[in-house]
Parts: sequence; C-alpha cells; structure tokens
Amino acid sequence: MKRYILTLIIALTASANVWAEEITKHTHLYAVKGADSLYLDHYVAPVEGKRPCMIFVFGGGFSRGERCNELYLNYFKYLTKQGLDVVSIDYRLGLKKLRGTGTAGYSIKDMVALFNNTVNMAVEDLFSATLYIMDNAEEWNIDTTNILTSGSSAGAITVLQAEHNICNKSSLAAMLPEGFNYAGVISFAGAIFSTKGTPKWDSQPAPIMLFHGDADTQVPYDKASLLGVGFYGSKFLSEEFEKRGWSYWFYSITNDTHNVAGTPMYDNLNEIATFIKDFAIDRRPLQITTMESDGKLPERKKKFKVMDYVKANYGG
Repeated sequence: MKRYILTLIIALTASANVWAEEITKHTHLYAVKGADSLYLDHYVAPVEGKRPCMIFVFGGGFSRGERCNELYLNYFKYLTKQGLDVVSIDYRLGLKKLRGTGTAGYSIKDMVALFNNTVNMAVEDLFSATLYIMDNAEEWNIDTTNILTSGSSAGAITVLQAEHNICNKSSLAAMLPEGFNYAGVISFAGAIFSTKGTPKWDSQPAPIMLFHGDADTQVPYDKASLLGVGFYGSKFLSEEFEKRGWSYWFYSITNDTHNVAGTPMYDNLNEIATFIKDFAIDRRPLQITTMESDGKLPERKKKFKVMDYVKANYGG
C-alpha cells in the first residue's frame, strides 16, 4: 500500500502520566579496537517491562563528531518519552586525518579505498555495539526483536550501509547472530556507498525511513557515481524499494540542504514516532512518500558530481 502525503498531522500516543520520572543515562565501554576505546551512552526509558531500543550514530563526515552532541539530545529525550531506550555510540573516525588538510595529496583511487575502509569500520563498530546491547539485553530489559538504528549524515550512511550488509550476508554481518535484523532504520540525510555499481539486495531490508533535502551538497539526494563507484541516496533507494514492494517512508524537502541531517530531530518527531510504531514495531507493510515544500526556502542547485560532494565535505 502506498500513500503520498503533503501534510501530515499526527497526535502523540504516549500516555502523559508516564513521563514525570527522570530519564537516566549510563555510559559503558563497549569495545576497544587498536588505540580506540569506544563508549556508548544508554538513556533509559522510565517504563516497566521489555523496551524497544534505538541505536544512534552521530554525523560529522567520518572525521569529527561526538555521541553526546547537544543537537541530538532533544531527539533522545523524545524517544525515551515514547518508551524506547536510546543508545548513542562512538565509532572509529577513519577520515579524521583529513581534518585541516582536505584531500590534497590523495588520488581518486586513494580516496575510494580510504572511504570504503572508513565506512566498513563504522559499520563494524555499530555491529559491535549491537552485540553489546544484546549481551546486556536481559539486564537492561531490552526487547531484542525491536532494536532500531538511526543516524545523521555520516551516521546515516553507516546505518544504511549496515542494513545493506545484513541483507547481503556480508562477512561483516556474520558477526551478528544468525537471522538477526534491525526492526527499522531511520536515515537523516544518508546514502549507501558502493564500489560495485548499483547496490544489490539479496533479501528484503527492514523498514527504512529516509529524510533528505533535494539540494544537499554533502550527501547525494539521488545518486552520484563514476566508473561504478558512488553514493546512492534517499530518492534512489526509495524508488528501488517502491518497485520491490518493500516498506519505506521517504520524506523529501524541496530546496533544503544538508540541514536535514539534523532538523527532523526537532521538526518531524511525530512522523518518526509513527514510523517506529506502524512500520517497525507493528510491521505494517507501508510505502509512504512525503513531499514537503517550504516557500521560504530559495530555489537552489540540485545536480552535483561525485567530486563536488567530496570537496563540500573535505575540500581539496
């Protein structure tokens, strides 16, 4: 079933009297990888019984960022008020060497190899954090059948790439329990990175929610590829899922930029809550495309090349 929606107003469903209690946060070391000690912050929902859990992956171009950035705290608080635990994780930043220097001295081949390794490291760390949560699920009262992921920008690339790895039973995904998949994936301005042309899917992915501005200069809204290497963004993925009858919600904002890596965590909380309930937890087979147009946004350039995205993120 597919629905096109221009304006959506959703009433909150959570019971108001539950949220008088204080939300608590606990920090855990979940992995040590080489010189990197990786921590996660566990925000605990004040509800009894088994709870869904949202794993969050921060943004920052794989070169910077932090799991407790104030930009994300409103989102975390909202999710806990919907009855979910939230786990915000560290991951290794494979492009931090580009800070201050950009891509000067790197060939295109070097950048492809570096970026591919960087994304794979981030996915591996997300899987390690997932295993840590599952190992502690009984003590934490986590419902392991309802573990979701969400991410901003580089974090959104990570969660989409992770889902792609699971669906294709990659060597990375082999570290997860047999048959495991996330209950849902939420991407704030993300894409899948591929060195083998158009991404293939050997099995059906979890329901995916895709937020993206169509004038994003940092992560492709549609796709940008060169000689089989490229980024496949929210528009491209939603069209693929539509053709296959897979569950997705594509939320497109005309003339908006990479701001959409953060703004839905303030502006679209009701839609996110509906996705979690209807798509992820209730497993309803829905396809939704929401086209938002804000007349206050100026007309902006929409088409970019692969190197335009590289330069927008890292210069050089």
